[in-house]
Amino acid sequence: MTKVLITGTAGFIGFHLARLLLAEGFQVHGYDGMTDYYDVTLKQRRQQMLLQNKGFTTTEAMLEDNDTFQKIARDFAPDVIVHLAAQAGVRYSLENPRAYIESNVVGTFNVMEAARELKVQHLLMASTSSVYGANTIMPYSETHKADLPLTIYAATKKAGEAMGHSYAHLWDLPTTMFRFFTVYGSWGRPDMAPSKFVDAILNDRPIDIYNHGDMYRDFTHVSDLVRGIRLLIDTAPVRPEPGADIPEWDSLSPVAPYRIVNIGNSDKVRLLDFIDAIEDALGIKAKRNYMDMQPGDVPATWADARLLQNLTGYKPQTDIRDGVKEFVSWFRDYHNK
Repeated sequence: MTKVLITGTAGFIGFHLARLLLAEGFQVHGYDGMTDYYDVTLKQRRQQMLLQNKGFTTTEAMLEDNDTFQKIARDFAPDVIVHLAAQAGVRYSLENPRAYIESNVVGTFNVMEAARELKVQHLLMASTSSVYGANTIMPYSETHKADLPLTIYAATKKAGEAMGHSYAHLWDLPTTMFRFFTVYGSWGRPDMAPSKFVDAILNDRPIDIYNHGDMYRDFTHVSDLVRGIRLLIDTAPVRPEPGADIPEWDSLSPVAPYRIVNIGNSDKVRLLDFIDAIEDALGIKAKRNYMDMQPGDVPATWADARLLQNLTGYKPQTDIRDGVKEFVSWFRDYHNK
């Protein structure tokens, strides 16, 4: 039985990934700090659902607590580590940048140290489309330069990618970084746009629409995202032979068993169309408050997901209207609205 250590299992994506792996018979140990960045009750509910499966165990502690994390990792002895825990949120990084350094840089370093010591078969770590920053060439490809981050959040995720490459090179540690795009779906975070929009509309409050609605996002349903991660677990990169030919579409490092993979729908959706889908699912029209662009935000993100498809044969495909219906149904049920 494959053993997988997942950081951030009380979080939105970690919960869905753990549930998928448990359904397939994996043994999963979750590690989560249960921070109060958003409602801890939501995290506790996710965790309680996972604990109903006998294949799941968990530790509540911060990633920055290196002694605890190393002990848990040694005791569990995972075959694979999936590092999803992070201080999330582009906008919050403007208010509390230190939290991002501690969690996303120091915490990620601690995870890599455990992976190195245990010689895991595969280390997979979450990055973000935000690392593309000021890059205006779209769709975003893993082989594009991503050296101009616009927020501390993006900068810490880029740091994680760079540290991951050095560890892969130095210790021959198979490492895959995946860049998430705009993820949505049931059990989503309350600070994300879908939850904020639905909550405001149901409570007859206006919704804030930045850049006057001239925004495009590669909305990825969480079920597609975790299916992509699941398939990448079985696709560990191998250090290429010196001078080996690497296909132009592949981000495999020439000097390390290391690869970056976008997980997105390969389809840019206009923010106003996403709001239309929410209105249709709710049967209520939104009161729209059009605003200027926020600092650190970008007008568009759009993934080139060919690498994911070439590696795994999988292409995220949830239609935006179907995905929004699923999310709205869960939101109303969870909040009794």
